[in-house]
Amino acid sequence: MKKVLILGAGLVAQPIIHYLLRNGFYVTVASNTPEHGEQMIAGFENAKNINWSIKEEAVLDKLLLENDFVVSLLPYVFHITVAKQALRHKKNMVTTSYVNPEMQALDKEAKDAGIIILNEMGLDPGIDHMSAMKIIDKVHQGNGKIEEFYSICGALPAPECADNPFKYKFSWSPKGVVMAGNNDGRFFKDGKIVDINTKDLFKNPMKVDFPKVGQLEVYPNRDSIAYIDIYGILETKTMYRGTFRYKGWCETLDVMKQLDLITYDKMDMTGMTYAGLLASRIGASGSDQIKNKVADYLKIPVDSYSLNAIEWLGMFENKPMNRKEDTPFEVTSDLLIEKLALGRNERDMIIMQHTFIASYPDGKRKKILSRMLDFGTPATDTAIARTVALPAAIGVKLILENKINIKGVYRPVLPEIYEPVLHELEQMNIRFEEEEENLR
Repeated sequence: MKKVLILGAGLVAQPIIHYLLRNGFYVTVASNTPEHGEQMIAGFENAKNINWSIKEEAVLDKLLLENDFVVSLLPYVFHITVAKQALRHKKNMVTTSYVNPEMQALDKEAKDAGIIILNEMGLDPGIDHMSAMKIIDKVHQGNGKIEEFYSICGALPAPECADNPFKYKFSWSPKGVVMAGNNDGRFFKDGKIVDINTKDLFKNPMKVDFPKVGQLEVYPNRDSIAYIDIYGILETKTMYRGTFRYKGWCETLDVMKQLDLITYDKMDMTGMTYAGLLASRIGASGSDQIKNKVADYLKIPVDSYSLNAIEWLGMFENKPMNRKEDTPFEVTSDLLIEKLALGRNERDMIIMQHTFIASYPDGKRKKILSRMLDFGTPATDTAIARTVALPAAIGVKLILENKINIKGVYRPVLPEIYEPVLHELEQMNIRFEEEEENLR
C-alpha cells in the first residue's frame, strides 16, 4: 500500500484525504490543527493523524522517510522547505499553489533526483490551466491561432446565500481574499500592456452575464501577461485573467481602499474605536457623525451603497477595537471574517469562464466559450474544497500509478497531465460546457 503524507488540515484538505483513502492509499495527515485532521480521517483504518509544525524539520525528515509521496497544503511560503526535503529523499510532491521563481529554480535538481514537483494543481491555479490548454491545444492542432483569451474565476456564495451588502462569504483563506485586494493588475489588451495600480484595482469592473447566476463584475487578477508564455499563445493580442464578484463588492472595496482600511501600515490603536479609526484615516477631528464626515471626504452621497455596506460591517461604531499596535488590514479583515462566514447549512459556488477568439488559415474566426459551475454540499464539502483538492488528489494517484512520468517542476499544462485529470473530474460532475460561435 503506497503511503501519502498530507501536510496541512485546513479548509480544503478533506476531499483529497478522503479521495486517497477511498482509493486504497495509506494517508498520514500532519498539521498544527490535529483536531481537524482527526475529524477528517474518522472512520478510516488506513490513516493516521499527527500534531506537527513546519518548525519541526527533523520530524518532517522522518515523515518523508516513512512515506512515498508528499502533498503540501501549507501556506505557499513553506512549500520550498518541503520541496528541499522532498528532493533530498527523492519523493514526488504536489502543491496547489503558484510556481514562484524559487520553486522554478529547483527544476534541474528535481530532474536530477528523478522526481516531479507538480504545482498549481488546484482550481485557480489548476483547473483553469487544464481546461484552457485543452482548447488551446485543439485550436493549435487545427493550425489555428488564439487572438484573444479571457479567463475568469470566482469563489462565491450561491445566489440564495449572497444575503449581505458585500454579496460575499468566506469559503477559503479569509485573509488571502482581503490581501488580494492589495494586488496590482496587469494584462495584455489589443497588443498593449495595461497596468492597473492597486488603488484603481476595483474601479471600472467588467460586466459578464453568467448563465444560472446572472450579471457579475470582474476585476483583474494579478499579472496575466506571464500566461502568454505559459500557455504557448505568443500570437495572442489579448490575455486577461480576472476574478468574478457579485455587484457591490468592487464598489465597496474601492471605497475601503480609498480610506486605507486594508493597508499593512502599522499604527498605534490603543484605546481607539472603529469610528475613531475612520476619523484617523480621513484626518477628522472627532468620530461623531463619522459616516457623514467620510461621505464628505470621499465626495459621495451619505446613503451610497458602499458606505451602507461599511456601516453594516460595524466600521462606523464607537465600539472599542481592543488593539494596541496593529494594521488597518488586520482590523478590517477580522471584521469581515466575523460577519461574512459561510454558514454550515449554506452553499458556496465556483464559477469559471474562458472566452477565446480563434482564427484559422482559411479565414474563419470563432468565439469559443467554456464554462464551469459547481456548487458545494452543505455540511460536507464546499465547492472550493472540492475543486482545489480533487485535481491534486487525482494528480497524486496518477503519479503513484506511473501514469505521469515526467520529472522536474511543472504546472498542469501538458496533455499527459490535464487529459486524465479533466476526464476524472468529469466523473465527479466537475465539468465544462462549451459553446462555439462563428464570427465574420
